[in-house]
Amino acid sequence: MDEKIKKLRDLIEGSENIVFFGGAGVSTESGVPDFRSKDGLYNQHDVQFEKYRPEYLLSHSCLVDHPEVFFEFYRQKMDARGVKPNAAHYFLAELEKRGKLKAVVTQNIDGLHQKAGSKNVYEIHGTTTRNYCAKCGKKYPADYIFESKERIPRCDCGGIVRCDVTLYEEQLPADAVTKAISAISSADMLIIGGTSLSVYPAASYVGYFRGRHLVIINKEHLVYKLDPQNDLEINEPIGKVFSEIQNLV
Repeated sequence: MDEKIKKLRDLIEGSENIVFFGGAGVSTESGVPDFRSKDGLYNQHDVQFEKYRPEYLLSHSCLVDHPEVFFEFYRQKMDARGVKPNAAHYFLAELEKRGKLKAVVTQNIDGLHQKAGSKNVYEIHGTTTRNYCAKCGKKYPADYIFESKERIPRCDCGGIVRCDVTLYEEQLPADAVTKAISAISSADMLIIGGTSLSVYPAASYVGYFRGRHLVIINKEHLVYKLDPQNDLEINEPIGKVFSEIQNLV
């Protein structure tokens, strides 16, 4: 483990255009549950939601056909306003300040990278920190849905105020996707962290990487072709890994 940490530090120090591609495992260390693990959202058997498929509760169909159910689930499970960033978020923000990290591409919707200080973040699944009226497009802050007294939050125009999150059955945000692919394509080092690379199409974006060093940091082993000399895989929590790198500096 110590040798891998040292190698990762050396790879970072020798790179000038790093991009980070992250998933749920980056935020679980802050207490944000993932979706598919044994303790994830999809395996929390709440009586009031048990008749619905987990994916349906965060789908466009649910928002349209059963908005009361959608917003009840959303308010109970997706509120990350009080969650604090962890060592991984802060380490990436520091790399950006140093000019080494050029972009964070995240599948997470909690806004923790920005809370830690990262500026160049591409949220390819959207975010809970923004809301807008589905009818007129008026923008609303994160608090609006979570603190609304109405079961279905409404805009002044009467339209439903929804989260700026990409729901099942919806297209990913084109601008974020375009910028994410561009950043990955031009990077000299790509760090993949806290993701099983099982959610598509987002996971396919790492295929655009053509740089020198590919690093995977994930608790579980990923079946991915790596060059033993230039690449690296570490199967440990990402916050722990980045903390140990900082201890070497």
